[in-house]
Amino acid sequence: MTVPSSRILRVAGPLVETECPASAAMHDLVLLGTARLPGEVVAVHGDTATVQAYEYTGGLAPGHPAEPQGHPLSVRLGPGLLGGVFDGLLRPLSDAGDLLLTGGPSGAPDPRRWPFEPRVAAGARVAAGDALGDIAAAVALRVLVPPGLSGVVSDVAAAGEYTADTALAAVGGHEVRMAQSWPVRRPRPMAARLPSELPLHTGQRAVDLLFPVARGSTVAVPGGFGTGKTMLLQQIAKWCDADVIVYVGCGERGNEMADVIEELAELSDPRTGGRLSERTVTVANTSNMPMMAREASVHTGVTVAEYFRDMGLDVVVIADSTSRWAEALREFASRMGELPAEEGYPASLASQLAAFYERAAAVRTLGGATGSVTVLGAVSPPGGDRTEPVTAHTERFVRCLWSLERELAYARHYPAVSWTDSFSRDAPALAAAHARAGDPDWAARRGRVARLLAEADRLADLVELVGITALPPRERISVLGGRLLREAVVQQSALSPADAYSAPEKTAALVEATLTVIDRCLDLVDSGTTADAVEAVDFTPLLRARETAGPAQTAPVAAARDTVLARLAEAAA
Repeated sequence: MTVPSSRILRVAGPLVETECPASAAMHDLVLLGTARLPGEVVAVHGDTATVQAYEYTGGLAPGHPAEPQGHPLSVRLGPGLLGGVFDGLLRPLSDAGDLLLTGGPSGAPDPRRWPFEPRVAAGARVAAGDALGDIAAAVALRVLVPPGLSGVVSDVAAAGEYTADTALAAVGGHEVRMAQSWPVRRPRPMAARLPSELPLHTGQRAVDLLFPVARGSTVAVPGGFGTGKTMLLQQIAKWCDADVIVYVGCGERGNEMADVIEELAELSDPRTGGRLSERTVTVANTSNMPMMAREASVHTGVTVAEYFRDMGLDVVVIADSTSRWAEALREFASRMGELPAEEGYPASLASQLAAFYERAAAVRTLGGATGSVTVLGAVSPPGGDRTEPVTAHTERFVRCLWSLERELAYARHYPAVSWTDSFSRDAPALAAAHARAGDPDWAARRGRVARLLAEADRLADLVELVGITALPPRERISVLGGRLLREAVVQQSALSPADAYSAPEKTAALVEATLTVIDRCLDLVDSGTTADAVEAVDFTPLLRARETAGPAQTAPVAAARDTVLARLAEAAA
């Protein structure tokens, strides 16, 4: 409900002081000037309210109108989000000549029509979260009874095509439409949180094998400039097995966001046969956009994800990057005169990061379905310093850490996920899930690979000091095994059609083939074959198996393994 209008008293950049109506409250939305620029109440002092504008305030002047809206920043949620590109306030950018739009927040009518099929009849009693009907789209969507509403269905539309603003049903005297409005900073309600026990397959072997993530979990991806954070997150957006992807470009360069949007539009979706962009929602809030819109963009993205989660879908939110979001918080705190904490960040940084990641969960919805929101956040520590506040606090709140190593990136090892500095707290639960799915050896393979990589790293320092020939034969094979695992399994080419995505069965085949070859090499040196003879064997077929085998093929991997084993047998003869 709109409260009485007021006037602008002072304009200081994006901070605007206005008269404060008695009913105004913190975080209320205010429309400023004749252009109705959106802003948010960030401080109230007596009869004066301080409003932080979400847009450039050029042209605003004292005496111009200020219209408090009586509610916090809210976004319009509906089927039209899929395939769209929006700014931090969820206003469409697809048809804009300039990425920066002016005007009020999201809420403009969508003229498109969507096929609707009712599930209930008049006279049925429904509760919050119950499905009233289905919407045919790239992803199966539903029209749900909004939270807080229940009662008897007094009217329901017949099957047909309707706009998102058409009243499709009446429940307890209230109209229900496809489109809903929801405050971005208020988590949508759920019936219960569930344990995160099902894996989210990303198609990236370094992640799925060593540092897996569960659906409904949280991941931080810290890495310095040039380590491949954006590339890794883009690959996950393309290939992970979530139903809906919400990609939030928070403070990133405009050319990078343009590349993401273009690639998503061109990439075929193996699940639907259409374009991947048709089940993706892109929130593009680039570095040249206003600071407060950047701060709101991550909340907007996770609110969109919760909307689809409530329909029983698995959603992945990719925030690239949370460091730019934290910088917006720091800039805002400085403008408000807050006492700075570490490195100028506000004292509330930790709690705000925790509140964001806490919205990730596997849940039982109000309607009884199961859905999940998985949050992946990139972190860009200045100079690669992981002790800086954003990285240090983020590591406390996430379940998985995929730390990107500069040395691996500069060696052109993609993805540059460090196997020494990363972790996954989801691994024990996912090992049980793999066992239930018919792969009881998953945990053993993962543990063996991790141990061999760690042993090879330990010996690498010795090799630099004394040379490889000074090591005992078994330790020389350990160094060889580490190289085979790195190049045949962990390394992956994002540009190869055969290797950009690795299905679970291909990943398992590569791991088993490489471990079999390593075991054979160890047997040979134990039986008297020299380490020089083993190291002289051509392992190329095994190293190239990841590119000669298709994304889900295992037969070429087995053939490459057999070829290398035959060459090892010749070396031992």
